[in-house]
Amino acid sequence: MFFPKLTNHLLAYRAMLLGSLLLLLSCSQTSPVAINTEHQSVNRNERVRLLVLHYTAINWQQSLKALTQPSASAVSAHYLIPESFDPTYPADQPLQVYQLVPESQRAWHAGASRWEDRSALNDQSIGIELVNLGWCYQRKVPLAQPAQNELCLTPDFDPAQLQLLATLLKDILARNPEISPTRVVAHSDIAPSRKQDPGPRFPWQWLAQQGIGAWYDNPTLLKYWQGMSSLPDVHLVQRALQRYGYGIEVNGVWDDASRQVLLAFQRHFVPNRVSGELDIETCAVLWALLEKYFPDSLTGPDNLALTLQE
Repeated sequence: MFFPKLTNHLLAYRAMLLGSLLLLLSCSQTSPVAINTEHQSVNRNERVRLLVLHYTAINWQQSLKALTQPSASAVSAHYLIPESFDPTYPADQPLQVYQLVPESQRAWHAGASRWEDRSALNDQSIGIELVNLGWCYQRKVPLAQPAQNELCLTPDFDPAQLQLLATLLKDILARNPEISPTRVVAHSDIAPSRKQDPGPRFPWQWLAQQGIGAWYDNPTLLKYWQGMSSLPDVHLVQRALQRYGYGIEVNGVWDDASRQVLLAFQRHFVPNRVSGELDIETCAVLWALLEKYFPDSLTGPDNLALTLQE
């Protein structure tokens, strides 16, 4: 009679322990874990560091479908801004900014891309598409006069659309401190061999006057334009473009890849000279930008300073 009673007591004790354990486990699944945030690391940065501007090259209705619906190209953007007088835009809706992808998520707008020391820029950028029916064409048989080898049929950007863009960009910049002026870029800046948008008609200078993005100072440009007695050598120009942010190989050879990078730079900063070839004005603009945004590159180990004539 003694041993059966002992066995029953042990079984009851085991059941009690098992019940207590299950109760503890259920509590741990519903109660938040206590997290101590006292020790914060300085070894970090913001996830978003670039703003990339595009044009759609198609109307509102086509743009919305291309950027939101399944397709072979599978592209998207965080924001889409229509333009006035587009017959496909709903007449009963005011012109407004449309968010297509939350900023916390990755939109598929940059593709194979590079800026500064980073690549695959979808992971760290916000993409904004502007409805505009622009397109640039390049001659299959280049002419001896390189300035005539690209024809851009891009309409002027809609002022109402640009005002919406500026307001949106100011809000984004206020929330993302790592987007410096030189990190507000064109799609063609980060993918020069593939893309042209938003093209040479986009008003980058006007945008900079709103406090958004980079632009040179005229007195500095004039200093370099008047002081250059000859073009800098190719190796130095490639290094200067790379220092500004472009993904260019520094090999001392003015090859097709270098021309594509310079085309992108000229569309952005020298739209009256979109040739892909070096000239004094383009080089003066490049060094004026370096002096304004990367002054250490002219005096530090980069040693990109030019000897100018008085």
